[in-house]
Amino acid sequence: MKQAATVTCHCGLNADYVACCGRYHAGEAAPTAQALMRSRYSAYVLALEPYLLATWHASTRPLQLDLASDAPARWLGLTVKHHEATGDTAVVEFVARYKVGGRAYRLHETSRFVREGGRWFYVDGELHQD
Repeated sequence: MKQAATVTCHCGLNADYVACCGRYHAGEAAPTAQALMRSRYSAYVLALEPYLLATWHASTRPLQLDLASDAPARWLGLTVKHHEATGDTAVVEFVARYKVGGRAYRLHETSRFVREGGRWFYVDGELHQD
């Protein structure tokens, strides 16, 4: 029997997608805010708009993201610079690199997360000007 090829996860960890972010995309709750942030990055790479909306806190969630109508981005990598959790709140600072129309960009953000009902949610983020 031929074994299916493994795909390295987009989130920057050296892990198989199915065992890494894929399980969160399939419905398992991310155990930490950092794991949720990494899975959200992977969701942007894969254009999983329903997952992104479902993991966005209801108090700040947009009605839609409309990723299909945005200029296509080619995501190049993710670096987590800092993460800190205190009870049911957390922050994750990261840099996501991507290209649109051949031009390179960096998204440097400190994101805020909250845990409710055993699940982490993205609340909002503060952009850094590099």
